[in-house]
Amino acid sequence: MAQRSAFERVTLARHPDRPGVEDYIRALFTDFFEQRGDRLFGDDAAILGGIALFHGRPVTVIGQRKGHTRQENLRCNFGMPGPEGYRKAQRLMRQAEKFGRPVLTFVDTPGAYPGLEAEARGQGEAIAQSLALMSRLRVPIITLVTGEGGSGGALALAMGNTVLMLENAVYSVLSPEGFASILWKDPARAREASEAMRLTAADLLELGVADRVLPEPEAGAQADPQAVYRTVNAALVQALRAADRIASPAEHRRRRYLAMGRSLVRQKKEQTAWD
Repeated sequence: MAQRSAFERVTLARHPDRPGVEDYIRALFTDFFEQRGDRLFGDDAAILGGIALFHGRPVTVIGQRKGHTRQENLRCNFGMPGPEGYRKAQRLMRQAEKFGRPVLTFVDTPGAYPGLEAEARGQGEAIAQSLALMSRLRVPIITLVTGEGGSGGALALAMGNTVLMLENAVYSVLSPEGFASILWKDPARAREASEAMRLTAADLLELGVADRVLPEPEAGAQADPQAVYRTVNAALVQALRAADRIASPAEHRRRRYLAMGRSLVRQKKEQTAWD
């Protein structure tokens, strides 16, 4: 694993050319059929989801979508979903459980959209419902954090049986700039905040939040996307094979509870030591 500071990894996680969920779908899946809308309000382009084949196997794929250009980012709100995006994801997860399809989630968001209109339409409730639903699904959930894993907006797609992270991905309760603004009233101290927050993939592997860290090219995922696709492909195949060895659907749910519990205990110990 390359030696980099936490803030350098934050910068790489935010790189505009870093592969996003659309890129992974094109590279790894076939016959992708996008499904849109939450059947309550509308469609949210910040969440991309649908049915696809992975090595010939039907799966449900859901991810936060960022763009590579300004126009693309404006269309998908810079990867910040509103409540209708999370409700669309919930609809797809329920459908996956009905038909026995594994759920593969790709996490890359600065956080859920914090605008007034999102709050008025129930942003907090939509995230809470996503967590409640994922906690009780009886199909396996495999999560890959590909870039930024920001706050509850990321967690709402990340309660997986297996949580994978790319080497330069980050995952935290809020952004380093937000952390520095709250703690020190100075967002310019984001570099210092990044170190204190323990948000890198290596940190989260140690804390038990991530199950495995996937290597990237020396200069980051954007330098050689094909190499990253091969690595992710192999990791997803391995994770699905492990999930297939679990005979009982209810066992997926039980193991997800246990994994989340162990993760929370480790985080609490870490927080107590830091305090």
